[in-house]
Amino acid sequence: MISFEEADTEETVTCLHMTFYHPCQNDQMFSCLNFCRREQVRADEVAKFGRDSNVCHYNLMDTRVSRIQFSLQFYRKLNSSECCFEIKNMSKKTKLMVDQTELGYLNKIDLPWKCIILFGDYQILAETEEGVSMDYFETYFHLSEVPILQERCLPSRQPVPETGISSPLFPSQGKNPTEIDENEPWHTGDGGWSRF
Repeated sequence: MISFEEADTEETVTCLHMTFYHPCQNDQMFSCLNFCRREQVRADEVAKFGRDSNVCHYNLMDTRVSRIQFSLQFYRKLNSSECCFEIKNMSKKTKLMVDQTELGYLNKIDLPWKCIILFGDYQILAETEEGVSMDYFETYFHLSEVPILQERCLPSRQPVPETGISSPLFPSQGKNPTEIDENEPWHTGDGGWSRF
């Protein structure tokens, strides 16, 4: 009998969690997706999402969805043990948004470890749970009752100060900014700000 210390280390598996939302979702639309159940996919397979059940692993029963909407390729980064996903837009009719990046037909990018995928009225929150197995990965689907864009607070590109004005309050006009005490009074002088 093999002792606990001598047993082989169990490989962790990369799992892609995907939470789906559509404003008109019904029982039929997502009927081919197995929610709340992990499914194994071989590492050398390309996972395709779309309407055509003959080609796609994951079917969306909606005539507005392309035969193949998008695909996910699992891969290992060069000179690294890190595994990740590449997403490719396979639709000629519909652009695919991955966070702020717009993908046209056959455009592809690395899937961020946490992002929102948009096409048509579909919203998908994708989150990658890292693992080390290179033989296969897992998918784990969830269904959201509320819009994902509403649930997830997306950070703005530029911080906005308490005043609500996003433009610089003190234009530098070629000078380096000076640190000041916020409690000291200021007034406008000849076209600039100066202390009393």
